[in-house]
Amino acid sequence: MKFAPSRINLYLAMLLLAAAAGGCASEEERRQKKEASSLRLYLEQEFDRGDQTTVVPVYRADPSLVRIDKNYFLDEGHLTRAEVVDVVGGFAIAVQFDFHGTLVLENVSNSYRGRRVAIYCLFTDGRWLAAPRLGQRITDGKLVFTPDATREEAERLVRGLNNVAVQLGNQPKPGKQKQAEDSF
Repeated sequence: MKFAPSRINLYLAMLLLAAAAGGCASEEERRQKKEASSLRLYLEQEFDRGDQTTVVPVYRADPSLVRIDKNYFLDEGHLTRAEVVDVVGGFAIAVQFDFHGTLVLENVSNSYRGRRVAIYCLFTDGRWLAAPRLGQRITDGKLVFTPDATREEAERLVRGLNNVAVQLGNQPKPGKQKQAEDSF
């Protein structure tokens, strides 16, 4: 049996060329896939309950003090997707929770209508990003808020949240399964 060495080398060269052209991720893409972020939602409390509550500053330029329960009621463990969305006058972050997170958010938004939710995020550094008021019952598990962050910081946060959702199995891995294209 005879092999044509030139054909084997040609196939190998084509395979290496294809891998170099589009199959390999750049260093920046690999770094972005490893980014992780956390998101914690804390409920505003009306009264000081000793060591169960604390006061946190929200919004760096003009801090607003919010008294919150020290225990968060929802975190990134129940997040399925995050996205930076354009709104009138700027941008916002929209986060979608799984079934359990939807039930918790619906219960809290219904029971504590009028209170604020302090949102703490850890991405490049940890800080309080927003404190939206619960004006109505949230039944679809989607929370949209305007963060105290630049657009680049918001995109970094969202990328990290989506990476965590993939790692936890709350979101399919990109490329493994076609994701739904419907937007928030």
